[in-house]
Formats: sequence, C-alpha cells, structure tokens
Amino acid sequence: MAGCAHEAGKPAVTAPAAPAKPVLPGPFRFHKMIEVSPGEDFDIYSWGRGATDVGSYLILHSDSADMKYTTTTGDLDGTIVDVYNSDMDMDGNPEILIQAKATDTTNYAIIYAFEFTNNKANKLDFPKLTSSQRRGYRGGDNFYIQDGAFMREFPVYDGNGKDAKPTGQKRVLQYGLRDNQFTVKQLSKDSTYKVSSSAPVSEVPVVVKSTTSSSKKHRSSSSKQSTSSKKKKHHSEEHKTTSHKKKKKKHHHSDN
Repeated sequence: MAGCAHEAGKPAVTAPAAPAKPVLPGPFRFHKMIEVSPGEDFDIYSWGRGATDVGSYLILHSDSADMKYTTTTGDLDGTIVDVYNSDMDMDGNPEILIQAKATDTTNYAIIYAFEFTNNKANKLDFPKLTSSQRRGYRGGDNFYIQDGAFMREFPVYDGNGKDAKPTGQKRVLQYGLRDNQFTVKQLSKDSTYKVSSSAPVSEVPVVVKSTTSSSKKHRSSSSKQSTSSKKKKHHSEEHKTTSHKKKKKKHHHSDN
C-alpha cells in the first residue's frame, strides 16, 4: 500500500511541447531562409494585405563576406508553397526557385525562378507544361532537387472535371538549365488510359481484333472484286470470239 501511495504521488511525465512556429507580423505571410554558402543567405518572403491568393514575393540576398545586400521583388499569383536552391548548370551561380500554388484550374503550380550572378538577379522563364505533358494533369505537384536537377512529379488522371479518376500513375519531369534556358525531359513512361479491373470484358477495346477483322474484310472484298473482274473479262473474251466467228462465216458465205 505504501508503494502504491508513493507511485500515485509521482508527477505525470509529459512529452516536451513542439516549439511553436513563429508568427510573421503583417503584412508578411511566408518566410524561408536558405544558406547557399557561409556568409551568403537568401530570405524569401511573401507579403500583402487584404487578400490571400495574390500579393508579392520578396527575395533578400545577403552577402556579408562582400558586404553587399540586394532586394528582388515581383507580383505573386497564389500562395508560396516552398522555395528551392540549386545550381543546375554548375556555373557557381545559385538559383532560387519559388513554388506557388495557383488558385485557377489551369496552372495549379507556378515557379518563379532566378539565377544570381554578381549579386544581380536574372529572371528565368520556367516552361509551361506542353499539351502532351498536361494530358491527365490535375495538380498535386511535388517538386524536389535530385542530383543537381529540379524534379517535378504529379499524379495522372483519366477523364475530365469531377468525373476524372486517378490512374495510379505518376508523370516525372526533369528540369535542367543551359545558357539561362530551361531544358525539360520526361523520365516516366505513362499512359492516360487505363482499363478498370472492375469493367466488364465487353467494355475493353480490343484493337488488334478490330484491325485484323477489318483487314480480313478488306482482303475478302478485294478477292471478290478480283473474281468478278476475271469473270467479266472471260465473258468479254467469249463474246469477242463468238462475234469474230459469225463475221468469218458471213464472209465465207458471201464469197460462195
């Protein structure tokens, strides 16, 4: 009983609370600090009052080694999701890529890209998805840096609008940089058409059988046309022979 009383008197052990995320003072909404090298940092902010889906981005570049500080800003469509740092062309100049989530149903993801050379920001045009890359696209982008390349992957859907269903496949794109121009390479081999396992067999299109059947019909039709042509030709030749014989008989009778 004494032991139980001693245990009951022990204070309850609680896990340490996670540090609270610092609240940004208005009008700022997002902040991330990226250290490129000792003494060279980038602070990326989004800011704006009175709205949440539009505003501006702000890039503060601090080069404490050379005592140089630069500011880059621009209009922001959507909200910032994350910021990435890379050197895709391996020229020693850092690239800052800001990922924003758009509010429309066309782009979904927007990338604001810059390369910093001699403390100057050079804006880079991030390529939009082509018609083939957009097939089955409905957002859900995941960006990351892998082996110095900027990677993008997203789920592929089948159908349009609310009826679109995920196929279980992902499209993977690899972005590089050459002469301040982005290069794009699709790494995944996917198809936007996928037959549901619960679909009846009669609903599954069998292209091979359809093509073969069509070919057989074509060959059969050609064969019939060839046979018909041969019969017509043979009948024409018989007619010519009979006519020639009649003319010959008439000529012989006239001579007599």
